[in-house]
Amino acid sequence: MTDAVPPAPAPAKPHALTGLEIAAILAIIVVWGVNNAGAKLATEHLSPLLVGAMRFGIASACLFAFVRPPFPDWKSLLIIVLVGGPIQYGLVYVAYWLAHDISPVTVANQLWIPFTSLFAFLILGERLSRGAMVGMGIAFVGVAWMTMDAHALQDWRAILVGIAAGAAWAVATVVARRTTSIPPLKMQGLLAAGTLPLLAFGSLVFEHDQFEAIRTAPPMVWVSLIWAGVVSSVLATTLLFWLVQRREAGRVTPYLLATPVVSMAIGWGLMGDVLTPQILTGAAIAMGGVVLVALAERGLRAGAAKA
Repeated sequence: MTDAVPPAPAPAKPHALTGLEIAAILAIIVVWGVNNAGAKLATEHLSPLLVGAMRFGIASACLFAFVRPPFPDWKSLLIIVLVGGPIQYGLVYVAYWLAHDISPVTVANQLWIPFTSLFAFLILGERLSRGAMVGMGIAFVGVAWMTMDAHALQDWRAILVGIAAGAAWAVATVVARRTTSIPPLKMQGLLAAGTLPLLAFGSLVFEHDQFEAIRTAPPMVWVSLIWAGVVSSVLATTLLFWLVQRREAGRVTPYLLATPVVSMAIGWGLMGDVLTPQILTGAAIAMGGVVLVALAERGLRAGAAKA
């Protein structure tokens, strides 16, 4: 008679998030949510490329010390910096400049997570799970339904540009996934250093009356720029880096998808956004799909260099 084989031990359950970790997640959500509203406020007074250049001028001053060799795989790094920097942020600020309301654009920009799964499948040959495909479809249907609202439809150009910005960030994220890991503050410094001159040049060529706009900009515009350059680019990134060092990225990322809720609340409560039942329903469907993708693709990086 053989001895009975003992059952395999049950897998250990992940420890619950600590109070400090929850506080860090809430801080990032608030910082990023306020930053979206600040982007809209700034682009109401300053041209979009100028806003981006000034933001990353401030960020560059804060992050200069982190930009030093070595720079592994410089070709991939160049793609990340160019696509994830001036292209992505240029599109983001143009989107908010075009928009009447911040809510639809903020929701549409969250499609970067489904795009990341799609591009990882197309470019890297990674497996695309059934849950991710379903979530992707739901997210796009939600954005389409939201955009078809009579009020949101006036922002269709801004929504499309916001989606394009999300796609650009997804490309940068996918390339980053095959690149040797770089500390987020160093990556943010590289993004800032690459974004500042290109957006400044773009503003010089395509925009006008920058100095007059700067001279007459109200104080809240400067608060928004400092918030974006320091609080969002440095503080929130540091908190996110600290979190993903302690936890798997997939454990943290889904919570950060609450960011549009903060932006929408500010837009509705303080900036005159119109939130019709169709806009709210479409946004909820879209964010539900995005959450489903994030949960299905737990291996996705949290995008520690983002915003």
